[in-house]
Amino acid sequence: MFRVFAISFIFWFFSVQTFAQSPKREFRAAWVATVANIDWPSKPGLSSIQQQEEFVRRLDQIQKLGCNTVIVQIRPASDALYASSIESWSYYLTGRQASKPFPYYDPLSFMIEETHKRNMDFHAWFNPFRALVDSKMNPNPPAHVTHKHPDWIINYGGKSYLDPGIPEVREYVIKVICDVVKRYDIDAVHLDDYFYPYRVARREFGDQKTYNRYGNGMNKDDWRRANINLFISLLNTNIKQVKPSVKLGVSPFGVWRNDNKDPNGSATHAGQTMYDDLYADVLLWARNGWVDYVLPQLYWEHYNHAAPFDVLLPWWQSHTYGRGMYYGLGVYRMLGAHGNVWTSTNELLWQIRDIRKYAETGFSFYSISNFDKLLNHLQDSIQNYDVDIAFPPVMKWIDSLAPEAPVLKAIPSSEGTLLQWHNMPTALKEPVHYAVYRFVNNEPVNIERADKIISLQSTPEFLDAKANSFKSCTYVVTALDRLWNESKPSNEATTRL
Repeated sequence: MFRVFAISFIFWFFSVQTFAQSPKREFRAAWVATVANIDWPSKPGLSSIQQQEEFVRRLDQIQKLGCNTVIVQIRPASDALYASSIESWSYYLTGRQASKPFPYYDPLSFMIEETHKRNMDFHAWFNPFRALVDSKMNPNPPAHVTHKHPDWIINYGGKSYLDPGIPEVREYVIKVICDVVKRYDIDAVHLDDYFYPYRVARREFGDQKTYNRYGNGMNKDDWRRANINLFISLLNTNIKQVKPSVKLGVSPFGVWRNDNKDPNGSATHAGQTMYDDLYADVLLWARNGWVDYVLPQLYWEHYNHAAPFDVLLPWWQSHTYGRGMYYGLGVYRMLGAHGNVWTSTNELLWQIRDIRKYAETGFSFYSISNFDKLLNHLQDSIQNYDVDIAFPPVMKWIDSLAPEAPVLKAIPSSEGTLLQWHNMPTALKEPVHYAVYRFVNNEPVNIERADKIISLQSTPEFLDAKANSFKSCTYVVTALDRLWNESKPSNEATTRL
């Protein structure tokens, strides 16, 4: 019995040690879906106070998971969960399309402010071409695009879509997105996997008329891909013209192409793929620098017969083209799982281990409300894995200039050590984050150690209430700009008992 206990303890000890040193740079995110009220708000028509309280609870939950980024769906179907003069207020928010929140507030401003208050990034998630979730119902006002331009709309599979082949449609969607970029303090624009819709068996997407007009003799599949390529390249250009610091990210279906169709594809057997069925050549976008990050949805387990996680992770990692590459993890797969690998936390934690071992980039959970429904302590397990603060990865192609190092002083007292610092404003006078590092009992100063970060904040003062627990403490502070470029460390400030 003692031997079994000892072996179990050793396994536990080394597991904790392995993950106590979680990476200092890692994209850690969670999706917050609003379509059909999947994650937030819990139902349509809640009061503004209830909506705000629910979002704050979601944000606190995401932060406790160790995440540094939240991805919120603000345009699920040509509607708006924000104040817009272009599209109508979403039913999922107010319970009635085009009705304002009551009492009035702007949900997007509120969500961004609460996110930034926690030193996290806010990625605004748009579904670009979905017009109606139910093609038989159109509750939008007469001035809405779905009524004003019925010739832009294609009904397919029970839903309605804006036709991506029409140049004015692409311009319209870019206008909608850039309106948000201009008016709101978002950190990134995020697009999901819906460009052309997923195929419906024995039904063809009804864009033949558009193809006849704009096809220019191209193969229809190539023409469709060209439409989406043009949309992405122009969207990126427009975003960067409005605000150069705003990132563009795309979360594609997890299989680009199967290798039986293209030797450059993955060794998978997916029934549909991003390139052949949704007409989105994500690799081209990364290769041409049209996107800043790619977040493929790897929602399958290791050794899956059609699309194994262990095949797709290295495949995508070998196709980064110098852009950010993070991985979507399917928490939802654990719901109602019986007698398979998703029954326990093991598969999801294995996937995080593999990402840290082979990719060192990061991940996002789909989606946050699933954690509410799982009774197997998944949230506790994730918190143990993400025990240390992590900064989002840098994007040097956008900005590589770090802020000046702060100047630090430490003031010991019976209540702990008060740290105060100041630094020069960044060139763009943008908000700055500060990381406080503490090294105890003559430890060498090494700011590569994430476990030494005791605070990430936006104010230039910190009280270390635990300081008097140590014989000596040496502190340094660094400044991080909007794109998470980190300054050199401040001067060292040491206190002793």
